[in-house]
Amino acid sequence: MAEVLPLVEARLTTALGEPDARAAVTFLGTDRIEVLRFQEDVRGEHVLRYATLGMSAHPMTDPTATLADPVQGPRAELVLSVRAGLADTDKVLRALAVLAASPQVEGLIVAPGASLDVGGPLWPGAPFTSVLVGEPGGLVEDLVLDAPLDPVRFLPLLPMTPNEAAWKRVHGAQALQERWLAGGTDLRDPHRVSVPLD
Repeated sequence: MAEVLPLVEARLTTALGEPDARAAVTFLGTDRIEVLRFQEDVRGEHVLRYATLGMSAHPMTDPTATLADPVQGPRAELVLSVRAGLADTDKVLRALAVLAASPQVEGLIVAPGASLDVGGPLWPGAPFTSVLVGEPGGLVEDLVLDAPLDPVRFLPLLPMTPNEAAWKRVHGAQALQERWLAGGTDLRDPHRVSVPLD
């Protein structure tokens, strides 16, 4: 179903403009995953957006299923937004590719509310080692495909500090997002500290 990917890239460029950089990563036994970088000015702030391209080529399959359905099942790409010029965030490309390959490699279904851990800093010096998968539809609209294919959803990734990730495991994604909102947390700040969790 590789013909899905040109449609996905077209949807990304419609929503975010032309990418100014792209990189590709291939892991053993998986299809190639590309990561596109977009630059945007948001209310006077320079923001970088990194979007995966390749995760949606195949549907995600329930890891308990005995046979993977090659057609039906959820499809998604990942989008991460960070303020530009404050950290070497371009090194996030490999981490994003690892996360985008996880449905193929580990049989995961990536869905809103899930935590994804990369096992190290998202980029050099980052205080985040994991991300919370946010709700789709805000930045990039779902891409509806011809039946019987499921739509491609563009899932925002929200970096979490280790403390936030541990707190989220106990209290849930909704509670953490409410803490972020109440604390006025700038989730695009590559150096932000953990929100107060007491």
